[in-house]
Amino acid sequence: MNKKQINNILIWFSAIVLIILIMTPGLWVVLTAFRPQVDVMAKPAVWIPRNLNLIQFETMLFGGSEGSMGRSPIPVLSYLRNSLIISFTSTFIAVLVGTIGGYGFARHNFKHKNKYFLLIMLTRTIPGISLSLPIFIIFSKIGLIDTHIGIILVFVALNIPFTVWLTDGFFRQIPRAMSEVAMTDGCTKLQAFWHIELPLSRSGIASAGIFAFLISWNEYALVSNLARSTDSKTLTVGLMDFTAQFTINWPGMCALAVFIIIPALILTFMVQKHLVTGLTFGGVKG
Repeated sequence: MNKKQINNILIWFSAIVLIILIMTPGLWVVLTAFRPQVDVMAKPAVWIPRNLNLIQFETMLFGGSEGSMGRSPIPVLSYLRNSLIISFTSTFIAVLVGTIGGYGFARHNFKHKNKYFLLIMLTRTIPGISLSLPIFIIFSKIGLIDTHIGIILVFVALNIPFTVWLTDGFFRQIPRAMSEVAMTDGCTKLQAFWHIELPLSRSGIASAGIFAFLISWNEYALVSNLARSTDSKTLTVGLMDFTAQFTINWPGMCALAVFIIIPALILTFMVQKHLVTGLTFGGVKG
C-alpha cells in the first residue's frame, strides 16, 4: 500500500468520523421524539431504543385522548400558521427588494455606489441578538410587539443585505451584451430584465430565497422577544412551552423539533439543484 492510498484512507476515515459526530445530536433528537419518557429519563442512558411510537406527535397535533396524561394544550397548529405566514412573507419581500437592489448595483453606476454597497454589507456584521433590545423598545412604542408585521419587518431587514450581495454577483456574471441585443431588437430595459436577465439569475435568487427562509423559519432569540401570545408565536418559540417549573417534556420538545425540521428539508430538496448552482456559479468564470 503506497503513501497516496494511506492518505486517502485517512481522509475517508476522518470524514466518516466527522459526519458521525455531526449527525449524532440530530439523530438523538429524532429518536427521542419517538421514545417514551421512561426511556429518555433512564439512567444509565438507553442508547438503543427499546420501543418507538407516535404518541408525542399525536399528542402534539391532536391533544391526545380524553383523560390521558399526555394531553397537550400547546397550540402547535397555530404556531405552524404563524411560522408559515412570517417566513414566506418575509422571504418574498426580502428576495423581491434584494433582487432589485442587486440588479441596481450590478448594472448601474451612481455616486458613492461602492460606499452604499459596503454600508449595506456592514449591517450583516451586527449580531441579530444585539439588536433585540433596541428593536423591542422601538416596536413597543409604535405598537408592533406581538404582531406578524413587526416580526416580518425584522426578518426583511436581516435578509435583504445577503440577498443584495448574492444577486449582485449573479447579475455581474450575466454579459451585458445579452440585454443590449434584446433592446436592439425592440425590448425595453424592463422587458430585457424580465425575459433575459431574471431567468438566467434564477439559481442565485433561489439560493437567496432558501437562506432567507431558513433564517426566518429557525430564528428563536429575536422572535422570543417580539412574540407574546399564540397570535404571533412561531414554532421555535413554541418549543419553550414544553418546559415547566421543575420538569421538561423532552420527547414532546424533540417531536416539535422534528416537526420544525421537516418543512425546511422539503423546501431545501425542492430547490436543491438551484441551490448548488447558486453557491458555485459565482466562482466559475466563463
